[in-house]
Amino acid sequence: MTAGQVVDIEGRRFRLSNLDKVFYPDSGFTKGDVIDYYVRVAPVLLPHVRDRPLTLKRYPDGVAASSFFEKNVSRHAPDWVRTVRIDTPGSTRGSESADFALVQDLPTLVWAAHLASIELHIPQWTVGPRGGLRDPDLLVFDLDPGEPATIVECCTVARWLRDEVDADGLSAHPKTSGSKGLQLYAPVRARSGERTSAYAKRLAERLEQAHPELVVSRMAKNLRGGKVLIDWSQNNPKKTTVAPYSLRARPSPTVSTPVTWSEVETCETPEDLTFVAAEVLDRIAESGDLFEPLLAADRPPL
Repeated sequence: MTAGQVVDIEGRRFRLSNLDKVFYPDSGFTKGDVIDYYVRVAPVLLPHVRDRPLTLKRYPDGVAASSFFEKNVSRHAPDWVRTVRIDTPGSTRGSESADFALVQDLPTLVWAAHLASIELHIPQWTVGPRGGLRDPDLLVFDLDPGEPATIVECCTVARWLRDEVDADGLSAHPKTSGSKGLQLYAPVRARSGERTSAYAKRLAERLEQAHPELVVSRMAKNLRGGKVLIDWSQNNPKKTTVAPYSLRARPSPTVSTPVTWSEVETCETPEDLTFVAAEVLDRIAESGDLFEPLLAADRPPL
């Protein structure tokens, strides 16, 4: 791709600009590289974001500069980008609703990446064909290490969580956050976001009681030093988590990467579970989508 060129992607034509702009100064990874990564990862990424309202995290001048979240995309979205209006009561911008983009296809994904949306954030629920909000279909545990703890300690906590989830007839699947931590997802059929939040909180509190030396379930930052926060609150329907295969705004173009339980069990250093864009594409070519079980139509009830 060359700067300023008009491209045709699956019948949608638009102009790409500033492709040589460096978004990751430490590695020289450019805006064009970001778009190229998302094009190449699209076959496995799109099924995980489809029908999920997208919160853009935009970095117009790269990861070393300021960023901002954007929910309401109606001002600049092409007419072929599907949007859904969702109530946002209490919004800091004073609006009671916003028009969220739905990344249903490759042109929309490229459009979002071209807006310098380095990170893609989505909820644990989907919308229907006419825009109605569906009940949660994913349960998530966000494991956040407090220094000096790292993802290595997160892996220990993840194994404990896996045992708890398995005992309840669910199946947990790990991915890196692409930043410092680890996340566990389980496909579920839940009647409400309150139900998934309550379940996740109950497990987090149980593990904190069993392993107080390493686990914390409460959000107060002064409790986190050297421990792993099991952030159960990410199941709140108003919250989002970083999508599988999304880039992260770190010094290098790291990716929120699905991993195997074998990799979790053998992790000895943070570098063992740190993957940049090129490595993730190689992993996909070798092993496919490790998060494919999250797409199953038949989900256990919660």
